[in-house]
Amino acid sequence: MNASHPAPGPGIPHALSRRRLLTLGATAAAAAAASSLLPPPLARAVDAYDSMRTTWVDMLTGSGFDPAAAPFSSALSSLGSQAGAFRGAMAPGTGSLWPDLPIGTVSANVTSSYVRLRTMALAYVQPNTGLTGSSALASAISTGLDWMHAHAYTPTTTTYNNWWDWQIGAPQRMLDVCALMYPRLTSAQIAGCCAAVDHFVPASVVATYSGNSTGANRVDLCRVLALRGVVGKSSSSIDAAKQGLSPVFPYVLSGDGIYSDGSYLQHTYIPYAGTYGQVLLNGLSKMFTLLAGTTWGVTDPKVQNIFTAVTTAWAPFVHNGLVMDGVSGRGISRGVLNSDPSRIQQDDHVRGAGVISDILRLATSGLASPAQSAAWKSMAKGWMQRDYYAPVMSSKNLEIPELARAKALLDDSTVAAAPAPVESRVFGMDRAVHRRSGWAAQLSLCSTRTSFYETGNGENLRGWHTNSGMLYWYGDTYGIGQYSDAFWPTVDPYMLPGTTVSTLPLADAAGGSWGASHPDATWVGGTTDGTYSAVGQDVRGLQSTLTGKKSWFCLDDSIFCLGAGITCTDGAGVQTTVDNRNLGPGNSQVLTVDGAVQPSTLGWNKTFTDCAYMAVGGMGAWVFPGGATVRAKRVARTGAWSDINTTSSSAPITRNYISLWFDHGTAPVDASYRYQLMPGATSAAAAARAAAPNVTVLSNSTQVQAISCPSLGLTMANFFTAGSAGPIIADGPCSVLMKEQSGGMTVVISDPTRAATTVRVTIARSTYKSVSAASGVQVLGTSGQVVLLAETGGTQGSGRTVTLSASGTAPANATASHLGATATAYVRDGSYADTNYGNATTMVVKNSNATNNGYNRRSLLKFDVSGLTGRVSRAVLWVYGNVQDSAGTQTTLQAFTASSGDWTETGVTWNNAPSVAAALGTGTVSKAYDWVGLDVTSAVAAAQASAGGEGTATLAVFEPLGAVGLAAVLNTRLHAAHPPKLEVITS
Repeated sequence: MNASHPAPGPGIPHALSRRRLLTLGATAAAAAAASSLLPPPLARAVDAYDSMRTTWVDMLTGSGFDPAAAPFSSALSSLGSQAGAFRGAMAPGTGSLWPDLPIGTVSANVTSSYVRLRTMALAYVQPNTGLTGSSALASAISTGLDWMHAHAYTPTTTTYNNWWDWQIGAPQRMLDVCALMYPRLTSAQIAGCCAAVDHFVPASVVATYSGNSTGANRVDLCRVLALRGVVGKSSSSIDAAKQGLSPVFPYVLSGDGIYSDGSYLQHTYIPYAGTYGQVLLNGLSKMFTLLAGTTWGVTDPKVQNIFTAVTTAWAPFVHNGLVMDGVSGRGISRGVLNSDPSRIQQDDHVRGAGVISDILRLATSGLASPAQSAAWKSMAKGWMQRDYYAPVMSSKNLEIPELARAKALLDDSTVAAAPAPVESRVFGMDRAVHRRSGWAAQLSLCSTRTSFYETGNGENLRGWHTNSGMLYWYGDTYGIGQYSDAFWPTVDPYMLPGTTVSTLPLADAAGGSWGASHPDATWVGGTTDGTYSAVGQDVRGLQSTLTGKKSWFCLDDSIFCLGAGITCTDGAGVQTTVDNRNLGPGNSQVLTVDGAVQPSTLGWNKTFTDCAYMAVGGMGAWVFPGGATVRAKRVARTGAWSDINTTSSSAPITRNYISLWFDHGTAPVDASYRYQLMPGATSAAAAARAAAPNVTVLSNSTQVQAISCPSLGLTMANFFTAGSAGPIIADGPCSVLMKEQSGGMTVVISDPTRAATTVRVTIARSTYKSVSAASGVQVLGTSGQVVLLAETGGTQGSGRTVTLSASGTAPANATASHLGATATAYVRDGSYADTNYGNATTMVVKNSNATNNGYNRRSLLKFDVSGLTGRVSRAVLWVYGNVQDSAGTQTTLQAFTASSGDWTETGVTWNNAPSVAAALGTGTVSKAYDWVGLDVTSAVAAAQASAGGEGTATLAVFEPLGAVGLAAVLNTRLHAAHPPKLEVITS
């Protein structure tokens, strides 16, 4: 690359244009100083690429702020100082651009080198940095780009170490530098940078939605392609970026991405809204802004899913400016990174500020509706105003544009701050959030579908038990620094709040990298009506024999916690941590137990027998119904971020803790516990609750954990097996929430195991008669008792809801029948048209939308309905399987009536199979094995009506006609597990 620095060419706007300086609100002195740097008048009109580059530079540098006012003046000064230090230390040599970042074995050093050049470029174009427009700085940046192009990030370099640095980390920072310094770079320099990007990030990286090119990573890759297209003026690169974004927008049923319930997963198994999800939101908000108003503007209607996810996937985990750690994966361990010259601690508030900034950018991208944008701004303003611990405007981690956008919102009197929501959410990603006026809580669990924890790249080395029932909770005016104040390097990793664990020593990174270890448990999840929740976990130990059942019932002023069946043969102690409160570096908080103030001496510990309640002043209280043996201690713990993350600071940190726990002893058998957490409660409030409990425990066993709270009209139960509790009987595993008020009863039923197609729940209530509303629940009877059949298959653990009223006309009693198939097979066209595919354990569905090519496959099923009596009111065909196709991850199945039932399992072929007739219900199947329910009511009713003939219902399963689908493999009647079935309701 050429190191010369020519004047800006025709049609290229300078980064310090007069328009931009005015919009920055620069002082007269700053504007005068900068004006000498302006290029001659433009020789021709700015083209689309130049306009997009200007948009990108504005996103990097900000607008609408006064550079001489706080906090911008200090931020700009700090930026200049940092850039000056980088320039001073830069020493191009044979093996490095900076001596502390040798090139050749550690790919992160390539990214870090570009990070420093980006900082220098920002200091050059930003006002009031002390280096604004410095020719010496510009020369150093150009020299640095040339050195990197020649020695580190070249069109011929072979990658090493971490793929992310080559395809995302380095090119993103390099392209930012190119955009910022564009007027000072030659066409050869620009071409060289683009050639390097083409080598490492060709358009083919977004050709398929798989591997590393999914979720947040996909958005990052598209950002690289788009900026390469803008800087290099390549429409094809921007085309690839725009098209590459579309696979991110649809909801997913498995793997990486956003789920319809608000779950966000990355690395297949890790709930990640707070880090990878934030990266995705950041990238999308920037891409939408960059492309808006151009020929590449995003028009995919499914982008609405992203807008919806702002309130379903991100907002639930933001509390008064912080993002709850339970959705930040291994990011919780980073703390003070050695690579950060500013030594800014990465924590939940820093991550929260990032999410808030991204939502505000999205609100101003021009893509969302005015109403949505207004709602987001109101929500963000509330978060920022309530963050007393680490206000956004004092953030040292946010760049100028984000600070400017936040200040503009805080100063905008036309935007009212939204109050904190009152809601309860249970997510399919093994997370739950419960929010009340004055406090919020979040549960982190794990199952076969998620991992114990994620470690990798030397990060989160001791996060072993973070998903073993960890219960985070925060106040509004207290406690939002609980996990921010060096909690992770100083907390005892065997005593995380809410968890039940074996204290068997574990090695750093035990279980393997990237979420390799999963508990062998499917009953994890719960149910919610949106206001209250029942959450449960079949808990297992990492590299341990520990088993047990845990439940959390989320109420108005408290969370009621139960544990049962806690058993372990590790030869190590087993404990349930009631709480482990971070007192910070001080030690002034008062612990009161049953009205007596306990010593504040560090090192103090005591075992309390028949304890009724405990309270920590200024934090909250715990009530132990019926009394319990609880251990407590006050202890100082010293650690370093490097203990849990090899890339972080080794400086020792000491924090003090009050630890409360149940000691289940060594080799416990069926140990149990019960307690009630009351966030923010005083000792007096806890004493009153202990004296007058508001919750009755209906069951605390390995079969059922259930409570009733009469004052709220609530009965909630987690059935780990079929059983009964209070008025509720369930015929299989499920979670049930029952709320009675104002002459009505609402029941929500879910199957956290995701194994059953339906769950039958019987409630001993004779008061309720008519059905007010129902979603996925069939009411089989209300005479003497309420009998419900919830269709839970394919819901991914979400709840089915029905509401009944004491008034009105009772429905006729109904009967539910589940019929097994009498014949199953599939047929295939083309050269396979005379081949029979019966007498097998699986069958295949695929529509290629072309005839006789050998790729079309259709499944057939036959059911004997001659024994049905009464009128068919509902019929659902349940099939079980998954997508097995390299071309995608999910597809739509559709049921059809078949023209004839005259076929046999071992004789049917494509050429003699009945043709498909009327189209019936549809459902979606993904890479993950699951049930799919297809509405076939009309076909079964017709078959029953003609029962004077064969009394046979023949159904075909295919994909919507006229649409190309993916190959899906389904179980047949001969499969040992999950054969197809026909659910029929008659009355």
